[in-house]
Amino acid sequence: MGFRIASRIVWFAGVFGLAASVALLAQDSIHRGRKYKAPPPTSHVDITILRRNDSKPIENAAVVFQLEGDKGNMELKTDEDGKTMIDVLPTGSKVLMQVIAKGYQTYGGEYDIDKAQLAIQVKLRRPGEQYSIYENHPQAANADPKAEQDKSGDAQKDSSAKDADKQDGAKDQPSKDQPSDSAKPDSSQPQPR
Repeated sequence: MGFRIASRIVWFAGVFGLAASVALLAQDSIHRGRKYKAPPPTSHVDITILRRNDSKPIENAAVVFQLEGDKGNMELKTDEDGKTMIDVLPTGSKVLMQVIAKGYQTYGGEYDIDKAQLAIQVKLRRPGEQYSIYENHPQAANADPKAEQDKSGDAQKDSSAKDADKQDGAKDQPSKDQPSDSAKPDSSQPQPR
């Protein structure tokens, strides 16, 4: 009998020792694994999307955020007050924001998220009129100052060439100061428009 009691004590001691060693190994492996790293602090950003002409809110506008250097993006929709918010952007980061709304020009901008709370207000414009080549655009002809310089430079070159021709043939043709008999333009030279 004494032998049975002793063998049971040894058996319980062995099981207890095995359980204790497994628990210590498990605890040791927890400390050897990845250490917990707290996420960076984030900012709370309120966004308001309004019409430019009357400052009324734009509902259901898509507000797309992309962190600088990140491949993914986050998209939010505005409510009936033209507002939305995001609170997962890391403080101190740069973010690209794009606003897309049906019937309005797309907006894009870069923002520094440097405060714990930030408010951004964007006013969208209606799209401009499309340009058509089938309509007359008199203002477009005068809109390009480089083209005007080129034209005036060509005109100056032409007039200097004409002056040189006139000096060479001054004996044959009357000067501009003298009245001429014929009011017809010279068809051999290009005429200014």
